[in-house]
Amino acid sequence: MSYGIEFVPGNISVKEVVKYCKLAESKDIDFAWITNHYNNRHCYPTLAAIAQATESLKMGPGIMNTFTDTPAAIASFMCTLNEISDGRAALGIGPGDLSTLPKLAINPVKPVARLREGVLQFKALTAGEEVKKNGKFEFFDYDGAKLTGVTLPAKKKQIPVYIGAQGPKMLELAGEIGEGALINASNPKDYEVAIPTIKAACDKVDEKKFKKFDVGAYTATSIDRDEKKARNAAKIVAAFIAAGSPPALLQRHGLDEANVAKIKDALARFDFGAVGGLVGDKEIDAFTIAGTPEMIKEKCDNLKKAGVTQIIFGSPLGPDMTNSIRLLGKYVV
Repeated sequence: MSYGIEFVPGNISVKEVVKYCKLAESKDIDFAWITNHYNNRHCYPTLAAIAQATESLKMGPGIMNTFTDTPAAIASFMCTLNEISDGRAALGIGPGDLSTLPKLAINPVKPVARLREGVLQFKALTAGEEVKKNGKFEFFDYDGAKLTGVTLPAKKKQIPVYIGAQGPKMLELAGEIGEGALINASNPKDYEVAIPTIKAACDKVDEKKFKKFDVGAYTATSIDRDEKKARNAAKIVAAFIAAGSPPALLQRHGLDEANVAKIKDALARFDFGAVGGLVGDKEIDAFTIAGTPEMIKEKCDNLKKAGVTQIIFGSPLGPDMTNSIRLLGKYVV
């Protein structure tokens, strides 16, 4: 079992992210995942700053996509980050935020096929290959592309690729071409569905592959000694997740679809007071791990039992970020 932590360089500065990463490293947290949103501080220089300020912490974008960045650009960056960090880089990559891409005049067609090609080209480039045109690729049929001015990873220590996955097709792709998955879910019920899908895809490649596959639970975490404060801090995150969830997912967790519709309407009106009144324990427990250190430990143990191999503590972390990281290190990790 390993542990990761997520930071969003939008509501905090790069210097603050670095400070929190150093604290996380001192608490034996293994990975730092830095979010990638065009409207926030860019994850690339943020990760470079983290690499220079830490010694053992592994790190990567959480997550890139092949609509806003090309496989060649991602490969160049990741090799550079891997050099700066002395081999601690990991790539989180997914289909892209389907609600954000249209705002950037990007039509997100065939996200699974595009991501598959992107990861295959990334792996070829970071292995030092010259990628020649073969007519088999629809999106990235490179013609003589090769990384020539970077330090490539050692052959037996390639940069691991974590696929951001939720739906069955992405979960299958993760098992087929990834070394791990970043699954945006905080409840064991979701992993009862996801993990068998990943394992089946791994088994088609190699029966031994799943034993090394890293199943990452990208959780929404809120921890505090005061249970009420911790759960209140998780309400808005739970609201956004509930509002964006398909009916099947709401049904899986026994949520009232009419109440979720009210939450969605309140969010659209930016009426966060109403949101706070509509989000209850069911929504918080379905979409976050929130509560006291003892409660968080129990919830993490349940995720481990479900087959998760990396627990990622994601936003909001809690009412006080420094205190949250210390509590996670003392009671959970």
